[in-house]
Amino acid sequence: MTAITGMERRRQKTKMPLLFFLIIALLILFGMPLFAALGSIALFAFKGADIDISSVGVAMYTLAGSPILIAIPLFTFAGYLFAHSRAPDRLVRLSHALFPGGLSVVALVSCAIFTAFTGASGVTIIAMGGLLFPALLKEGHSKKFSLGLLTASGSLGLLFPPSLPLIIYGYVASVNVDDLFLAGLLPGILLVMVLAIYGLYQTKREGIKREKFSLRNVLAAVRGAIWEIPLPVIILGGIYGGYITVMEAAAITALYAFVVEVFIYRDIPLGKLPKIISESMTLVGGILVILSCAIALTNYLIDAEVPLQILEWMQTYISSKYTFLLILNVFLLIVGCLMDIFSALIVVVPLIVPVAMGFDVHPVHLGIIFLANLEIGYLTPPVGLNLFISSYRFNQPVVSLYLASIPYLLLLLVGLLIITYFPWLSLFLVNLFGG
Repeated sequence: MTAITGMERRRQKTKMPLLFFLIIALLILFGMPLFAALGSIALFAFKGADIDISSVGVAMYTLAGSPILIAIPLFTFAGYLFAHSRAPDRLVRLSHALFPGGLSVVALVSCAIFTAFTGASGVTIIAMGGLLFPALLKEGHSKKFSLGLLTASGSLGLLFPPSLPLIIYGYVASVNVDDLFLAGLLPGILLVMVLAIYGLYQTKREGIKREKFSLRNVLAAVRGAIWEIPLPVIILGGIYGGYITVMEAAAITALYAFVVEVFIYRDIPLGKLPKIISESMTLVGGILVILSCAIALTNYLIDAEVPLQILEWMQTYISSKYTFLLILNVFLLIVGCLMDIFSALIVVVPLIVPVAMGFDVHPVHLGIIFLANLEIGYLTPPVGLNLFISSYRFNQPVVSLYLASIPYLLLLLVGLLIITYFPWLSLFLVNLFGG
């Protein structure tokens, strides 16, 4: 009788975690916030391991002491100031003057720069789409081409500094953010160039005449954006010149954006500032809550040697570093489809980094692979986030966005393979200027 009771207890012990995780999965499907799910799992895991659950609170508290997190709200606030001002109009005008070869290239460059500062592809599509979509149609581009171009452009700048996902990856993976800023430049330029070449090809194919370069237009556009042009030079020059840190760059960016957009251009009335602050800090608050709960869960997974077990399993069945990278790309594309980029970074990175290092993948190169995959995941059917945002913004059926985005998706996948299997593209500038 005692033996039967012990066996039943063991069965109950194995059933309970399965039942718990099933309940959590169902709650997530019905709209349970991600931070609540992560926090619940962390509490359950620590309790099951007979560890005081106050460890979860301690793990969350350590987040507040990280100086790198100061950069997140400051860069986010600056991005929202640009989004609510007429900066997108001035940026498009400047890009058009500098790249008269076609509006498609202008759209790509403008969206990439805008996304780098806002850190969110949805904001780019909403802010820039209303300006660029009618302009592309007016120039003579087809609706399909224009929809696909703007949907793909929405997340194109996530590899460029001072992109928020780069900062979060650096914090979660314990990688120098300055190195990540350097590492993202060449891969980011590669992805823009791949799509730009296709855009120019389509421009020629559709019989659209290219404008001639005009110094008068350039000077007029420069005068219009004269106060916004110095910002990237000040920030990137200051960081890579060793004059300022990332946190100081974030403070300068926020102050500069505030002064320029509110007092110089006067695009944003003072009465609108509380709404902008509320919107930007709501996003920041969501990121920090998810991050703190994820850190608590990550601490348990590391203590339980889960990454080590995953590495041992993969090394048993996968002997090649290149096979591992291919499987990693497929996995991350799926993750990019199903999760927003911030949640994916916070949840998946701590599990992937130790495994990748076991296959001798440089952590900085891994970060660029990771973000490039998530960037493309926004565009991947059937549930890529950009597809639904574009469907809403341009009032088009989401199926039509699937068809319009396929050429861009295939081209970006080619770029992803180059980034993955040629690590020097990510590490060249790091080795030249970084640590």
